Amino acid sequence: MQQISIAQATEGMILAKDVMTTDNRVLCGKATALSASIIERFKRMDITHVTVEDYPVAEKGAKSLKDELLAVEERFGSVRHIKPLMHLKKRIQKRLAAARQTTPPSSDRGEAT
Repeated sequence: MQQISIAQATEGMILAKDVMTTDNRVLCGKATALSASIIERFKRMDITHVTVEDYPVAEKGAKSLKDELLAVEERFGSVRHIKPLMHLKKRIQKRLAAARQTTPPSSDRGEAT
């Protein structure tokens, strides 16, 4: 999931968290597909950010998962013979991959604005 500014939101993006009002009421529930009218409503209500599923907006300077995994591989290239470090490398790669996957729905609340 990725937190984006409302200016970056486009129709069809799926909310990953509930969007809350300042008095902690759900304005728009998670798993809702954004429409032009919802986005405009958020803008009128001064909601500045939402959390959406996946990573739909490319961040300047952000690496792809493949690039990150290759960088880890290169960093550990000279210590391939040290088993504890190879175990650490695998754990780092698994965590990087898990962080990029869409998380299953939970009971957490989204942004309060």
